[in-house]
Amino acid sequence: MIGLAAEWNILPERPSTLTATPAPLSMTLPIKPPRGRGTDRNPDNRYAAWSRTAEDDGWPQEEDAAPPGTTLIPDTAKTVIARNDSPDLPFDRSINPYRGCEHGCIYCFARPSHAWLGLSPGQDFETRIVWKADAATRLREELAAPGYRCAPMGLGTNTDLWQPVERKLGVSRAVLEVLAQTRHPVTIVTKSALILRDLDLLATMARQHLAQVGVTITTLDKELARRMEPRAASPQRRLEVIRALVDAGVPTVVMVAPVIPALTDHELEPILTAAAAAGAWNAHYTLLRLPLEVESLFRDWLARHYPDRAHHVMSLLAQMRGGSTDDAHFGRRTRGEGPLALLLRQRHDLARRKLGLDRILPALDCSRFMPPARNGQMDLF
Repeated sequence: MIGLAAEWNILPERPSTLTATPAPLSMTLPIKPPRGRGTDRNPDNRYAAWSRTAEDDGWPQEEDAAPPGTTLIPDTAKTVIARNDSPDLPFDRSINPYRGCEHGCIYCFARPSHAWLGLSPGQDFETRIVWKADAATRLREELAAPGYRCAPMGLGTNTDLWQPVERKLGVSRAVLEVLAQTRHPVTIVTKSALILRDLDLLATMARQHLAQVGVTITTLDKELARRMEPRAASPQRRLEVIRALVDAGVPTVVMVAPVIPALTDHELEPILTAAAAAGAWNAHYTLLRLPLEVESLFRDWLARHYPDRAHHVMSLLAQMRGGSTDDAHFGRRTRGEGPLALLLRQRHDLARRKLGLDRILPALDCSRFMPPARNGQMDLF
């Protein structure tokens, strides 16, 4: 813990429910976000009883100001497995030891969840990371419960388990170790090269049909990726991750997500071609959706970086989202609707077949699951 203090500000342990604390109001309007961050905006918490309005008071802006650091907030949650009943997901349970993500992806659909913690979905989401230090212990307890029934576990479904802070904290590694020890099947989604640190566990699990990985690639344009996903691995590095996983025997899928009309949609076929060359087994895509605060953050980002096409991007997205920028309905939220959405789907399916990205992944094997030993006197019976 001493080694972490030099790089991050670590707050004292706090309960899962955090009290809303307004961040200092910036009275200047920077031209671009701080280096390494997706946004400088910190929209007010939608659950707060107050709101603020920024005004330009004419003072010169500090363009060379140091980027804000990361604050780590311990989470004392009593459980670590989250359940869902979504028909759009191939699993009914997941683990997310981190809330918030240093990758800073401006389009991230998980940003609004930071409001539940009394924090902002804007820069707070990238700089105030809530982490479950005892996630592995809680997981072991839940897997040992008499009523637990094994089914594939999703990792990285909300925020990335292998985001930069994981390099020092090692919480995701500890969680994966528990799953490997108990032979519990997992499906993983990440855009981080840090996952290769855990290739020893994943390769062993894959040989037992216990692991599958999806690597997300949004664009092959390095400059666009730097602006849109400032602390995530570069596109080329993600292709290398696919190759390394496949070489180790891990079934790997490329996730083209999200597809952004008039910004990245023209890269669909090139991304699939590059992923196929790297050895990916299969491919999926999702269409951009902008829930709650994400819409204003994304609009602001577009206006700053791509003002010439900002209106066109939002217009096309609305045409593919039934007149809105978000659609939470099952079956539509990942693919959209209308002629343009149908054309995107046809392009994906055609390229997928031509490139051989339609291999069937081996079914995950739940029969190998071995519950961890329960602690206490009842273990004697």
